[in-house]
Order: sequence, then structure tokens, then C-alpha cells
Amino acid sequence: MSAPDQEQPLHLFDYLRVVQIRWPIILLIFLLVLITTGTITFLLPKQYEATALIQVQENANFEIFQQGGRMQGLDPRFTTTQFEIIKSSEILEPVVKRLGLVDKWGARYEIKSPELIYKKLQQMLTLREVRNTNLISISILSPDKQEAAEIANAIAKEYQEARIREAQTWATKSLGSLEAEVEKQRTKTDELRNKASQIRIEFGINDLNPETVEDTMQPMERVLLSVEEEVSAQRLRTSSLRARFEQLSRMTDDQIMRSIATLEIQDQTILQILPLYQEAASEEARMLSAGLGAKHPNVSAQRAKKDTYAQQLTSQVTSLRAALATAVQIEEESLRSLETRLDESRSDQQESKSRAMSYYEAKNIYIQAKKVLEGAEVRFLTEMMQRSMPMNPAVIWDPAKPSDIAARPRVVLNMILGVFLGLVLGFGVAFFIEYLDTSVKTMEDIEKYFGLPVLAVVPRAVGLLYNLPDDSIESEPYRILRTNIEFNRTNPDAKVMTLVSGGPGEGKSHTLNNLAYTFASSGSKTLVIDADLRRPRQHSLFEIPNTAGLTDYLSEQVPLSELIQHSRHPMLDVLPTGRLSSGSKALLNSRRLTNLIEEAKSRYDIVLIDSPPILGVSDSSVIVRAVDLTAIVIQHRRFPRAMLLRVKNAVVNAGGHLLGAILNNVDIRLDQYYQYQTNYYGYNDGPDGPKPTPGQPKAAKAPSSKPATAGTQGRRDEY
Repeated sequence: MSAPDQEQPLHLFDYLRVVQIRWPIILLIFLLVLITTGTITFLLPKQYEATALIQVQENANFEIFQQGGRMQGLDPRFTTTQFEIIKSSEILEPVVKRLGLVDKWGARYEIKSPELIYKKLQQMLTLREVRNTNLISISILSPDKQEAAEIANAIAKEYQEARIREAQTWATKSLGSLEAEVEKQRTKTDELRNKASQIRIEFGINDLNPETVEDTMQPMERVLLSVEEEVSAQRLRTSSLRARFEQLSRMTDDQIMRSIATLEIQDQTILQILPLYQEAASEEARMLSAGLGAKHPNVSAQRAKKDTYAQQLTSQVTSLRAALATAVQIEEESLRSLETRLDESRSDQQESKSRAMSYYEAKNIYIQAKKVLEGAEVRFLTEMMQRSMPMNPAVIWDPAKPSDIAARPRVVLNMILGVFLGLVLGFGVAFFIEYLDTSVKTMEDIEKYFGLPVLAVVPRAVGLLYNLPDDSIESEPYRILRTNIEFNRTNPDAKVMTLVSGGPGEGKSHTLNNLAYTFASSGSKTLVIDADLRRPRQHSLFEIPNTAGLTDYLSEQVPLSELIQHSRHPMLDVLPTGRLSSGSKALLNSRRLTNLIEEAKSRYDIVLIDSPPILGVSDSSVIVRAVDLTAIVIQHRRFPRAMLLRVKNAVVNAGGHLLGAILNNVDIRLDQYYQYQTNYYGYNDGPDGPKPTPGQPKAAKAPSSKPATAGTQGRRDEY
């Protein structure tokens, strides 16, 4: 369990409950803020806004000639820079002089200093960037709508003229500097060209394109590359022919003739004789398989034919080997010749490259200088052309016009902000008050801070059960209270009980009255003793006279049996306070009180004593000490926890047996937390339909046998 002083976090339903409970404060603060906002908005002077729209260009002098006419992206810092320029004294002070604002505002606003005029103009000025464009809006807010338009147009015009002057000045200064740079670069380029020409002549280099970046060594490199390709091709042919020759050299004639097709031999003689040889061999084999003998004339003729073809093939294969050997020698000679040529080409190229290295370096330097010169000349010509063209670094597209609609105050916006601020402030104050409120809000508060069980939760607006029908659903909380008292009363002889509270108005007397009626209705013979000698209440609740009662018994004037009065319920008797005198309050602290309790216990099943609030007076402490059981009545959301803790300590210090606490006067319509404790209102429906919940109008009911006195039904004890 957490420490008693540690606050538990609120949940969503707790916030909703706070809003339901504190809604009058929220509504009050909301209305006050809204009314205040509306009043201030109504009293604020009207101001009119005039806006001039101007297009600004960055580097407007050359942007049409850069990168083939493509515009460069706008620097994100450019617009911010222009804002500061427009608000500077260089722009605003000429506007002040042009419009004579020193005299006008000196008489209107009683401003004599030009510096203050300038600062006031800055305050009236608002600059905005139109999104995704290079447009700037210049807005002036003034009570005079005509003056607002004049000032906005004057600022736009002055800024436009300042940009044009700046562009012209920059163009004039840069033109002379650019012309000098062009001449300097031209002289440097001529010197580099002459130096490259001298080196070319000195080394006898043949450069067909001395004004381009083409390398003169490229033709020689192309020749070298061609020779290298020829050598590579020749090596491939030689290698292939040599491999073929070596393969044929390792094979026999018979192997060659059997593998003619796979060897891809293109010899026409072999290709012609080979089918004939194969046909003769096949015919010989056929004859032998047909049964002819090896010496048969036909077989012998066929064999002779086959041998002739074989001899021709053998001769031709021998010739093929010799031809391949000759071809291999020829290809190898060609390869050696090409390799010698390649070595010579490489040597010549390396020698030429060594001689021309210094020339190539001088030529590259000259070509680069020439390009720089060409760029400078183009830039110079561009400057010359730009000076002959009109400059538009700033274009006014939409001049300011007087507005008939006031821009300030913004009624809709102010009211929306008022609504928002009112709600925020209202909810904030409500939750702050709830935070500061240390009263008992939940049953957990009683169990946590006081260590007491909750005997019952009594809803608000429960009337007197004495004046209600027996089956009234409003009696259910008191039945629960009676049951819990019975369960917690471990000693059957503990028959005398009192209810105490910290202060007046917590419903102690009302609760005790209904509890007594509940005990009586359950068949227990019950006695109610009104021991509140300061503000007696029970005689008015039971509608009985208060001519004689407790004070008469304590003063030993009248016996108890003559003082007890019967109520309308046969099982419920009442002992009122009787007539009160100045010394009657001291009678409680006497032996007669103990005798009264003992005598009442012998006659009744349950005795309930109504006592005054325990804080501030000693009467309740005497009663608590004398009775068997004590319960504390705690009104929901009324007194702080510190006060209620003093009530508990007072009971304990007086020697009372504290049974628990009764949480009284709970508005379950706002505190849904307690609805499960009081769900008997829905469960206890009768045959005639559901019973109304507390606080709701009751349906018409049959006349009761018990008379009801006007003004008592539905009333709550006020202390």
C-alpha cells in the first residue's frame, strides 16, 4: 500500500468525473473569459491593412544569359535579406520625407522625433513571402485606410528604385574591371601560344590541330593498336594450326580415316575416296556374312578394290601431314615478322612521346588560357548588352488599395481564441481546485487515509424512511448499513450505538433516524435517544413533542418509562432531549447516563444515540465512551481529510469502539464510481416498473397507511 500522503494518478473516468462535478466553475470561467475577450475586441480601435505585391529577382543583371538562359534557383537567404533591406532606414526614411509623416504624425500622435516616427513605421510594416514564388507582400496597418495604401505603395516604389540604382551602380563598376581582366587574359594567352609554337618548331613536332586539345600522339597510338591487333590474330592462327598439326602427327592413318568427320579435314581427295573405301569394306563384310569364302572370286575382287582405296587414302594423309607442317612454318615466320614490327612501333612511339612531352604541356596550358579568355569576352559582351537593356530587379505587380474592411481587431479569431482560452482556463482551474480539494471522494480514501471499513454508501436526496412506504428502494442503503453493523458486531450484548460527525450538516441525525427505522422494520425493538442537547433534531423528524425527555431523566426527575414516546412504527420508540436549560449540557457527564444505557439495553434490541458533532464540544466524547459501538458519518466531498482524521482520533482517544464509516450524500449521477454500490435502484424493480433513482421525480404511488407531514419527505438533515 502506498503512503497516505502519496496521491494516486487520475484515470480517464476520474477526469470526466471532475468535469461533471466542477462544471459550474468551468462554465463561469469560460463565460467570463469569453465576455472579456468580446469586450476587449469591441473596444479595440479599428485598423485597416493595405498590401502591395512586388516581385524581386536575385542577380537580375545576368540571369537571362547564364547557363543557356536557364534561371538559377533562388537563394533561401535572399528573401530574408530583402526583408531587412525594406525595413532599413535607407528605404523608410525617404518614405517618411516623401509623405511628410513627421508633420502628420507629429500632430496626430504627438511624436516629434524622426527616430520615433521611423520606429512607428517599422511597427506598422509587415512583410510576407508568397510561398513557392519570388513575390513579397508589403503590408501597412493603420487607422486611416487611405494612409495605409499610400505608405505601402511608397515603400514598394522606394525599394524598386533602390534596387535599380544598385543594379546600375554595380554594372558600371564591374564593366571597367571586367574589361581590364579581359585585356590581361588576352596578353597572357598570346604569350602561351607563342611559347607552344616555339617548342613545336624546335622538336619538329607535326601537330595538325595546334588550336585544339587533340593529342598529336593519337595517330601513332592508333597505328600501334592496329599492329597489336594483327599480332594477336596471327598468334591465334599459328597456335590453332600448330595444335592441329600435332594432333594429326600423333594419330595413325587408320585413326585419321576413322576420325575424318571429327577432325574437320577439308581435303577434297580424301573426302571423295573415303566414301568409296567405306562402301568397299561394307560390301566385303556383307559377302563374307552371306557365306562366301575368303578366297571366293567376288570377295577377292572386292578386297582388292578396298585395298586400292586404302592405299590412296594413306598416300593422301601423308601429303596432308606434310602440307600442315609447311603451313605451320609459314605462319610462325609471319608471327615473328609482326612481333618485330610491333617492337619497332612501340620504340618509335615512346621516343616521340618523350620528345613531345614539353610541347603537350605548353599546348594544354595555352588551350586552358584560351578558354578563360573566351569566357571573359562573352561576359564582357553580356555586360555591354545588359547596360543597353532596361533593368527590372523589382516589379510592382499589385499596388496597394484602400480597404473598406477593418483588418484589426480580428473578431472571429479573437473569439475563437477566447473560447479556447476560456476552456483551457476553466478546465485548469477546475482541476487545480480538485487537486487542492482534500475532502473524501472515494471509499478508497476512507480505507487508505483513515484505515476504516466503509459500512455503507448513502446517495444524495434520500428522504426519511419513516414517511416512505415499506418497500421504498431508498431504504436499501440503510439495509446494507444495518447488515454490515450486524456482521461487524461480534458481541451480541453490544446493543448501544452512536453516530458521530466532525461538523454540522453531514447528515448524522438523518442517517441515524433512517437506520433506526430500518432496524425496527427488520423486527428489532429499537430506541432512538436524542442526546444532542445543543441542536436537538429527532423530535421534529419523528413529529413528536419535546416537552419531556433525556434531560428530565438525567436530572432524576422522571423515570425512563414515562419519558419514552412511541412512534408510528410499533417497534420504534424515541427519547427526545426534553426541555433544555443552561445547565443541561453538563448532565451528560454523569452516572445517570450509564444507568440510562444499561436500562435501555435491557428493554430494547438496539439503542441508537444521536450526539452532537465531536469536534469542539465534549458531549460526543462522553457518549462515545459510554456506548458499545460508534460509526463516523462522512459527507462526500465536504470536509478535508485532516479534519476527519481528527474525528477518528477523537473517538479513539475517548475510548470508543469504532466500527467503521458511512459515506453519506453521494451524488451518483456525477460520481459514477459509486453506481455499482447503489445498483439496487435498477435491480430492485417492482412489478409496476422500475423505481426512480434518487434525485429523479417519483411516480405516483398508492396512499400509505402512514401519514406524511408536509416538508419532511425528501428533506435532509442540515447538520
